[in-house]
Amino acid sequence: MPQSPNTELILIRVTGEDRPGLTSSVTEILARYDAVILDIGQADIHNTLSLGILFKSEERHSGSIMKELLFKASALGVSIRFEPIEVERYEEWVSMQGKNRYILTVLGRKLSARQISAATHVLAEQGLNIDAIKRLTGRIPLEEGKASARTRACIEFSVRGTPKDREAMQASLMKLSGELEMDFSFQLDNMFRRMRRLICFDMDSTLIETEVIDELAERAGVGDKVRAITESAMRGEIDFTESFARRVALLKGLDASVMRDIAERLPITEGVDRLMYVLKKYGYKIAILSGGFTYFGHYLQQKYGIDYVYANELEIADGKLTGRYVGDVVDGKRKAELLRLIAQVEKVDIAQTIAVGDGANDLPMLAVSGLGIAFHAKPKVAENARQSINTIGLDGVLYFLGFKDSYLNM
Repeated sequence: MPQSPNTELILIRVTGEDRPGLTSSVTEILARYDAVILDIGQADIHNTLSLGILFKSEERHSGSIMKELLFKASALGVSIRFEPIEVERYEEWVSMQGKNRYILTVLGRKLSARQISAATHVLAEQGLNIDAIKRLTGRIPLEEGKASARTRACIEFSVRGTPKDREAMQASLMKLSGELEMDFSFQLDNMFRRMRRLICFDMDSTLIETEVIDELAERAGVGDKVRAITESAMRGEIDFTESFARRVALLKGLDASVMRDIAERLPITEGVDRLMYVLKKYGYKIAILSGGFTYFGHYLQQKYGIDYVYANELEIADGKLTGRYVGDVVDGKRKAELLRLIAQVEKVDIAQTIAVGDGANDLPMLAVSGLGIAFHAKPKVAENARQSINTIGLDGVLYFLGFKDSYLNM
């Protein structure tokens, strides 16, 4: 940075009780001496302000600036410190601007010092520097008895640098997630992260807390048989299409009218109402890509204003299920194809897409999307996903998108 011998770089740090007009008062003094602000940052923790400003001014004005700032700080009841910055140090800081930036989001019912310490230790091991820390969730009551069973805590770390070993870092975070009951997301902080436009959900055990085919099987008196096949398929032990055909065959003869009764009693996953409200409010396109059934997908579509539903159609004859299905099965491969297709129709870059699911048949769409999130997932899925939510409801997705609770009032 070209530097005149008659100019100085000075960093000021202001701390104390926050109040309206404080930043304005400080910058007004700098403005009177035509100081150039090179960097500025402010944080407010429990109504305590921390303001930092790096500025360049003519050397002949430095004494007057600092004197006026000291008087103003005294009048406002805050503390102020000054630090001269060497040109070489400034140039080193500028050179850091070209490095990669990432966002680490840590999420749970509550976050302790132990959890935060463990997460930040992983960052340090990878040579990443934390630039900023932001709390995305509201304030937590001191008395645990006043806290809701659905309390959420989320902290977002903005970090800079390049991980020494991205895969080892991912493995460490995944290990911590299981050991310390917290969820995480580690994303490149680029324009695509701030401009997600399409989100695709699995339905069964994601948007709803059940597998609909199991509910149908219970009504048909074959619950144990179908449930065993379902669990094996979700673990990836049986080919999905084969398992699907076997399960549907067991439903032969079931009265189709039971589907309406089941739909009206669907157990909606925690956080879905809030999540859908916010996604619609901010203009996201929403799709259900399900290995379940269209009847129930359309029921949720009407309830939440979902844009697309792709699932499997049960064949019905004389008011009863035939034990067969119509058309091709929506399996894992098909889900990934549909995500790409909808993105093309909506003119959305694949990097702007999100996929959320729990089963092995969701892995292809989680992998192809810009942000793939395993939700209360089976072990095989959690092991292969880069983001996971296991501790809270589906509205945890919003924090991975950078939303704060203050944005999410319903």
